[in-house]
Amino acid sequence: MEQKKKVRLSDIAKELNISTVTVSKAISNKEGVGDELRKQIKELAESMGYKTKKTASQDKGNITGNIGILIPSRFFSQSYSFYWYLFNFLSTELLNRNYYCIMELLTDQDEELCTLPRMIQDKKIDGLILLGQTSTKYIDAIHSHFDDFILLDFYTNDVNLDSVTNDNYHCSYLLTNYVINQGHKKLQFVGNINATTSIKDRFMGFLKALIENNIETSLSKIISDRDEKGNLIDIKLPLDDMPTAFICNCDETAAAVINELEKNGFKVPEDISVTGFDNYLSKNVTSTEITTVYIKPEDTASIAADIIIKKINGEPYAKGRHLVGGTTIHRQSVRQI
Repeated sequence: MEQKKKVRLSDIAKELNISTVTVSKAISNKEGVGDELRKQIKELAESMGYKTKKTASQDKGNITGNIGILIPSRFFSQSYSFYWYLFNFLSTELLNRNYYCIMELLTDQDEELCTLPRMIQDKKIDGLILLGQTSTKYIDAIHSHFDDFILLDFYTNDVNLDSVTNDNYHCSYLLTNYVINQGHKKLQFVGNINATTSIKDRFMGFLKALIENNIETSLSKIISDRDEKGNLIDIKLPLDDMPTAFICNCDETAAAVINELEKNGFKVPEDISVTGFDNYLSKNVTSTEITTVYIKPEDTASIAADIIIKKINGEPYAKGRHLVGGTTIHRQSVRQI
């Protein structure tokens, strides 16, 4: 006997020549769909044999129209934070798709104790985006109570978890190659590779470029900019054995390196070149324009929003890890030698 094809939201949308989002909102009884159209969609869905896939919130009878953004507090500052910057793009993208954002900060203590976010405990959200490196133990705790979540800007070894990350490896490789092509043969990486998957991938891209150009390096030469939980620490320069270029894991670290170099009498880029990553830095941190990698936050936000909404609504999507590509931006912090 031939198995009946599963009816999807997109099939209903195609029949009525409307968007999948509109169909999803109608079936989930969310605002933004007229009564007559809602009735038409539901009747067609029933006649086509559409089976509703319930999310964690729907199973509890609580369809909220909200998506939570959980950010570890150690990565967040309203006055200066790449994640605050990215959150604004996420909230705008989700609002454009008729979802509201609820942001909550995850303290180190709550992460250690595996305390669920209040927005999950109080059933305030349909889906969750974990923005920023979080421990595997805590992710497992979330997963045991809540299914519809994705990881953003980091990933784990669990292939069953969905994530959206920058293409850190390849972009760092391209950036390092650019510096090498400017004549630099003595380079050092700045960043704790054990703190986040992003930093580790950026180091691996740096390492690939060095290997391909027959430039020696050592793990002992990595300069740390933070502890293993991600808290920033003071930069300690190797004043007795300085490189010609520092490849930093982010713009914030690059600015700290530049300031430390200037304190010790070095000029950037005249004496030493410096690169960053992210193309995000608050004003007046450094007067030097930093050579960096730019990955459009709009692209990241769009992909993350698309995946979490499809998960919530039971629509098909490409599961697993999603990479967002970027470009290098060449500014005054790197000179040719």
